[in-house]
Amino acid sequence: MMLDLGNFGFKYAYILLLLPVLWWAFCFAHKNKQTFGFFLPEVKSIKGVTTFRTTGLKYLPWLTYIGLSCLLIALARPLSLQKNEIINESGIDISLAIDLSTSMLAKDFKPNRLEVTKHLAEEFVQSRPNDRISIVAFAGEALSMCPLTYDHKMVVNILASLNQNTLTDGTAIGSGLTSSVNNLKDSKAKSKVIILLTDGVNTAGYIDPTTGAKLAAKYGIRVYVIGVGSEGQAETPVSRTPSGQIIYGYVPVEIDEPLMTEIANITNGQYFRAIDENSLQQIYNRINTLEKTKIEKNISVKEFDEYRIFLIMGSLLLLLELTLSNTLLGTPNIRKDDDGNNN
Repeated sequence: MMLDLGNFGFKYAYILLLLPVLWWAFCFAHKNKQTFGFFLPEVKSIKGVTTFRTTGLKYLPWLTYIGLSCLLIALARPLSLQKNEIINESGIDISLAIDLSTSMLAKDFKPNRLEVTKHLAEEFVQSRPNDRISIVAFAGEALSMCPLTYDHKMVVNILASLNQNTLTDGTAIGSGLTSSVNNLKDSKAKSKVIILLTDGVNTAGYIDPTTGAKLAAKYGIRVYVIGVGSEGQAETPVSRTPSGQIIYGYVPVEIDEPLMTEIANITNGQYFRAIDENSLQQIYNRINTLEKTKIEKNISVKEFDEYRIFLIMGSLLLLLELTLSNTLLGTPNIRKDDDGNNN
């Protein structure tokens, strides 16, 4: 029966149960004023015994008790344990495809859809320390802003720099999907995911969104689609002044939810609708739950025998008791005269 005490243990711990028995025997012998030892003969009160010898005889049995205790501990095979914890982490490769069309400046999210999307995307990235992440921006075209990387600080900085002036206006969902697939297709990760964030209808690009979804499915990539936008009408950019200033107006929120659902279904992913910042946060939390990083912990233990020190100590103490009981603390030689009197 192995007893593990952290960095120390006993291979045959049941032998330690004899220690209380040994202590009981020692106390019993002391109570009955009997000698406790293998080598020390019974000593009775003798006139003329020196103080040194009397004191020595009082403590000599402790050598036997401690010596035997050390031998019992040695028999129990004390071990020092060196434990090494090996953690195998199987991360996920994720591509964030973010819509940068002008409609993402709509103010139904505060301050606007794009800023809230970027902020929560940054938090999502920071919550996935073991995953590689890439960024794809799309509007009227698609552009890979960042390849798969563990450098999450760089990813966050790129997210913060995204704006509606990065690309020509429009919503090329198929192009965004295809660019994300291109970032993930050569990945050896067991789990590959695209998170597609858009607020509208496919209006640009030469690639049909379902074609992009089928390409993702071919490479075993799941697509989680997030439709960003409130229900009803939202204060949305409708035009620009000659100086480039954006003019807002209230227009109906249009998200092609049947298409978003189809993309998710083709890739065995899911479609979510975020109508405000809180629901978008909950969606990210949900994706975090669905896509967990696999962590395996293996603990290897090396055992080092420590019984020798107890064996040596026990043997030396018993040898010391044997030596003292037959020399300095042995029973004195008492002579008798012819009349039978002690001398």
